[in-house]
This record gives sequence, structure tokens and C-alpha cells, in this order.
Amino acid sequence: MTGGMTEAMIFDLTRQGLWVSVVMSAPLLAVALVVGVVIGLFQALTSVQEMTLTFVPKAAAMLAVFWLSMSFMTNSLVSFFTDTLIPQIAGG
Repeated sequence: MTGGMTEAMIFDLTRQGLWVSVVMSAPLLAVALVVGVVIGLFQALTSVQEMTLTFVPKAAAMLAVFWLSMSFMTNSLVSFFTDTLIPQIAGG
């Protein structure tokens, strides 16, 4: 087969794209998990059952981590596109 994308190439690009999305979302998900567990333990130990106590700190922590890791996420996505996806689209 000359030129064009084969089925294996499409699966490989899909796998790489999914991996990039996992790597980009890992910091946010990890922080949400850790903050959720810490707040849950605090609520269990103090018997405080307030819904805003779980939401506000988790949202604030995720926002802070998103702000801190924005450059990493952008660089990961840009390098995936420039090194992998665009050359395949262009035929190289």
C-alpha cells in the first residue's frame, strides 16, 4: 500500500492520543481524589456533614492545579500535534 493511513496507524494514533489525554488529566484527577479523601476523613472524624465543605475546597484545589499545570498540558498537546499528528496528516 503506497501512501494513506493503514488501520494499524490509525489505531496507533488513537492510542497515543488517548495516552496524551490521560497524562494531561492525571494531575487534576489525582488532586480531586486526594482532596476528596481528606475532606471525607475530616467529615467522618468531626461528624460535620456539609455539602459545600466537599465542593468548594475540591474546586479550589483543582483550579489551582489546573493553573499550575496549564503550561505542561499545553506543551503535551502541542508536541503531540506537531510531532505525531500533523506529520501523519501531511503524509510524512
